[in-house]
Order: sequence, then C-alpha cells, then structure tokens
Amino acid sequence: MVSFFMRHWFLILLAAIFGLGYHQSLRFQPMLDLHGVRDFIVFCVMFAMGITLPAGKIRKNLGSPKPSLLAIFTNTFCVPLLVLPCYYFLPSDLFGGLFVTAIVPSTLASASVWTRRAGGDDAVSMMTTVVTNLGCVLVVPVGIWLVLGQQVQIDPWSQFWKLSFLVALPLVLSQITRRLGLADWADRNKANFSFATQLGILSMVFWGSVASASHPLEAASSWLDNEWFTISLLVFSVISTHCAAVTLGVRSAQYLGLPQEHQIAIGFSGGQKTLMVGLQIAIDCGVSVLPMIIYHLGQLVIDTLIADRWSSYHQRERHEE
Repeated sequence: MVSFFMRHWFLILLAAIFGLGYHQSLRFQPMLDLHGVRDFIVFCVMFAMGITLPAGKIRKNLGSPKPSLLAIFTNTFCVPLLVLPCYYFLPSDLFGGLFVTAIVPSTLASASVWTRRAGGDDAVSMMTTVVTNLGCVLVVPVGIWLVLGQQVQIDPWSQFWKLSFLVALPLVLSQITRRLGLADWADRNKANFSFATQLGILSMVFWGSVASASHPLEAASSWLDNEWFTISLLVFSVISTHCAAVTLGVRSAQYLGLPQEHQIAIGFSGGQKTLMVGLQIAIDCGVSVLPMIIYHLGQLVIDTLIADRWSSYHQRERHEE
C-alpha cells in the first residue's frame, strides 16, 4: 500500500483534494477572493517549470523548425477545432471548461518526459511548449472572445496583460536566471522544482474545485437530465479529443515524411495541455475546471500507455539488430 501511494501520490491527492474542495465549498468560499495569492502561485509554478528547461535543446530546432511548427499548429489550432462539436451536447459550463482546456498551451514538463520515454526528440517538444506558452498571451484571449464571448464576461485586453505577467514573464525570467550561471544548480535541483510544481498544481486544483461547486451542473437538454450520463459524455469528449490530437500529430508527421522520433514528439506535445494555465483561465472565466482535470488525468494514463508501447517497439528493434 505504501509503495502504491508513493508511485501514485499525486493522482491520489488530486482526486482527494478536488472532492474535498467541491463538497466543502461553502466552508472555503472566502478563499476565492484571494486573487493575488492565486496569481502568485501560478507565477511561481511557471518559473519553477521554466528554470529546468535547457535553452540549448530549444535552439537546436531553429535550423529545422518543421517538426516544431507542426506540433505548435496541432496544439494551438487543431485541438480547439476538435472540441467545437461538443457545444451541441454538453452543458455550457462544461463546454466552456472543455474549450478553455483545448485553447491553453502545451504542458511544460510531461510532454518532454513522455517524448524521451518513447524514444522521441524531446527538443521538438521543448520548443513546442515554450512557443505555445509564450503565444498563449494572444491565442487564449482571442480564442475565448471568439467562442465563449456570449457565455463569459472577460476582457481580452486585461487577460492578455494577465497572461503576459503570469505565464510569459516567469518563463523569460527563468531562462535569464539560467543564463546568469544558475543552470547547473537548477538541473541538480530538478526533482525539488518538480515537487514544488506539483504542490502548486494541487493548490490550484483545490481552488478550482471550490469555484466549480458554485456552478451547479446543468443538463444540455431534456434528454440529458442524468448527471452521470452528462459526466460520461464529458469524459468521452475529453478522451476522444486527446486521442484524436495525438493521432493527428503523428499521422501528419508521417504524411510529411518526418522520422519517427519527430512523429513521437509531435504527437505528445501537440496533444498535451498544461493543467496550471488551464485551471487559472477556467477560474477566471467562471467555467468548470472538471474538463481540465479529466484531460490532465487522461493524458497521463493514455500517453503512458502509448510511450511504453513505442519504447517496447524500439527495444525489440535493437534486440533484432
């Protein structure tokens, strides 16, 4: 039991914290007014994620940018388009949360981890995560204004400045910190930064669960009056979107004749989404954080299976050689 908890402590605590915040939301309602504390947590987590990114691998892609551009296009434009049909059968609160999930950038950590695990080129995934996170200061406000403008009351211009401060600025500062001679120190303490990042994400999950409880789940139409059926539709939509995004990235890379290590990187970085930014945007927009949490759990499980399958394939190839 102890070994199981040590391996899966983050997922166990994530589920427990979401349940606690959701069912005890009235008790923790005052924390929703602490906007400055929430912004500070996001800033620190983004800095902790960024300081462990080696700039050398990112610069490696500048000479042949085609794989990274394909992954960026998949993550930024294709994934949001994939969720648009869900508008017709999901409640507005859940669809809003799902679209926010689709429009936020690629994750800064796990995309590279899974790419390396599967034998892919993690330089492509790093380039994709950096560009999508810097570009989200424009993509996210414009996308939400175009698709959710009738549902949420949010100023795109103020959101642009907020994302610039909470996402772009800490990433830039983290890379400046590495350039000032702290790169080796950051690499040695990568595990500590990762642990701090996970604690920050858990705190945001708790924040989001309290906020979600103030938006009761509504059925999209009279024939969807069962809450569990609606949740099942949401889970199906989330899992289908992620699988379609990964498949689209891989197949597009194959069509362009890119090598397998690039196909792997494009599939993972094109289909994964960052939980931290997604939770922040969902809370700001007043939509459900449940799609973002389900997407994060889904990408962890599904991409682990895919990465292990690719890894086994490479091991068989080496054995045959």
